[in-house]
Amino acid sequence: MTTQSLVTVLVVEDEAFLLFAIADELREAGYDVLEASNADQAIRLLEARQDIAILFTDIDMPGSMDGLRLSAAVRDRWPPVKIIITSGKQQPARDAMPSGGVFLPKPYAPAAVAATIQGLLD
Repeated sequence: MTTQSLVTVLVVEDEAFLLFAIADELREAGYDVLEASNADQAIRLLEARQDIAILFTDIDMPGSMDGLRLSAAVRDRWPPVKIIITSGKQQPARDAMPSGGVFLPKPYAPAAVAATIQGLLD
């Protein structure tokens, strides 16, 4: 059993195809993957599960908050969770990023996401 199989990644993406594709790739890479299509679902999962190590979120999402606001909330409430933010439309300003957060522009290669996760865990 690899250490990766113990790592739970929460993927937050409102585009169903992208959510399915990256969740599938990360599962193949050995991660336990939870899926949410907006920040509200993501918060509910974070409240219910103590084992989430990584948040991988899109910025542009419908609902009560976007990915930047979600990541700020996660940084406040769940400080140990590592955060990766993605967007195809905007690169957030450094001061808009949560402390320790990493930005990965779209389109991203699944291998780049897995490598970024591994880098945050090392």
